[in-house]
Amino acid sequence: MSLHQEITNQALTPEQEIYRENILDHYREPKNAGTLLEYDIKHRELNPLCGDEITVYILFDAKQKIKDIRFDGHGCAISQASMSMFTEMIQGKTVKEVAQIKKEDILKMLGIPIGIVRMKCALLSLRTVQKGLVQSKEQRAKSKEIMSRA
Repeated sequence: MSLHQEITNQALTPEQEIYRENILDHYREPKNAGTLLEYDIKHRELNPLCGDEITVYILFDAKQKIKDIRFDGHGCAISQASMSMFTEMIQGKTVKEVAQIKKEDILKMLGIPIGIVRMKCALLSLRTVQKGLVQSKEQRAKSKEIMSRA
């Protein structure tokens, strides 16, 4: 299966063709790929249906905005391009702003029809970041509770 077919087999409008090319560009040359040595959040998610895997590293500034974000992983063009595009979308945003991003926002960002088979691939980026944020919040709450008992 070619990369073009992997993204979608549906006929696309000229505008959607541009979005498909953007997805291919992000897959071939992902933005913010790699790891961070210093981070506030590190979280890994897996799509067991197709083997896509993403680990995200997030560093916040003093105002709790995303100062730097990187990701590492492997998988299909949709999952990896979605993560690359998503890192650009959320750079500089607060935890609250990122928590409010919905499935529809990711699908709009991708700009092409995503079939049911590829939906989990497309949304792995959102799930990885949002679960990482929740896990970090839970760990901070647990640490505060432990410290208050000491």
